[in-house]
Amino acid sequence: MFFCFFVLFLFQAIGEVLSRYSPVPIPGPVVGMVVLFLCLLFSPRLLQKIEKASMELLQHLSLLFVPAGVGIMVSQEQIGTAWIAIVVSMVVSTVVTMVVVAVSFQYLQNPSASDTDKNASEQDHA
Repeated sequence: MFFCFFVLFLFQAIGEVLSRYSPVPIPGPVVGMVVLFLCLLFSPRLLQKIEKASMELLQHLSLLFVPAGVGIMVSQEQIGTAWIAIVVSMVVSTVVTMVVVAVSFQYLQNPSASDTDKNASEQDHA
């Protein structure tokens, strides 16, 4: 179990270092997660070693939201002055996300007419 946490924190630290010295503004934990994912693709042995502890950690994922909740309670005064902007940004971002996902899903589920026409013309020439 200790090895798994060590590996997860190691990749988070690697992500932080890469993020800090990269011109792209991507958070360190996200970069670390991508690097971990790539390593897991090429090293099934590493996956076997950290899988059990990772699943155990996922069962207690809700505990990781406690610090965020405490941060909100501590910043209640600042949030109170900007609550309209926060609510509007949450609603707009949720709607935009839903629209993008719906359009992407439709695009990926239904081949476009131009692709269908192209395939039909290729079959006619064959």
